[in-house]
Amino acid sequence: MERLREQMVTNQISARGVTDERVLKAMSTVERHRFVPSYEISEAYNDHPLPIGHGQTISQPYIVALMSELCELRGKEKVLEIGTGSGYQAAVLSLLADKVFTIEIIESLGKSAEARLRELGYDNVHVRIGDGYKGWPEEAPFDRIILTASPPQIPQSLIDQLADGGILVSPEGEFMQELVRIKKSGKSVIKESVTYVRFVPMVHGR
Repeated sequence: MERLREQMVTNQISARGVTDERVLKAMSTVERHRFVPSYEISEAYNDHPLPIGHGQTISQPYIVALMSELCELRGKEKVLEIGTGSGYQAAVLSLLADKVFTIEIIESLGKSAEARLRELGYDNVHVRIGDGYKGWPEEAPFDRIILTASPPQIPQSLIDQLADGGILVSPEGEFMQELVRIKKSGKSVIKESVTYVRFVPMVHGR
């Protein structure tokens, strides 16, 4: 599996322009096959998303690496992730930041991800079952926020929980989705489009 992971990083990630050495090391370290269903293990290091149940997916490795690089993490940050899923993106972020707080709306996915992350030793990841649109206000502000499901528009509640000088990375849109990066400076919010993507929709709690 280690050889497959190295090939994934070389052929799928470095080859497409991800250059952050810390991100490349994290992608080489986190065992993606631990975060996919047993019947998908043979596909774990291939260049595409995989189903993880409940209509959700684990993202394509390149997209995980790209979004991690766009966060510009240096190791001291507090990160909020919306959409825990299998826990894979949170595991990658845990090697790049100081603390990761991650929210999953589907209870069974969130609980299994929490158990998996604990079992694998990702002790700086905190999991909550809840509505990602609300964020995690009692832990705000966050230096970085990353969304792994696509809202029609970035929720203002999450922008409000972003620290001054912070970065938010997210898909945005419904049928046509763009990966965007928001940088917050005082009252100024600057949004840039990175590329077109396809994510599962971000849903409200009931």
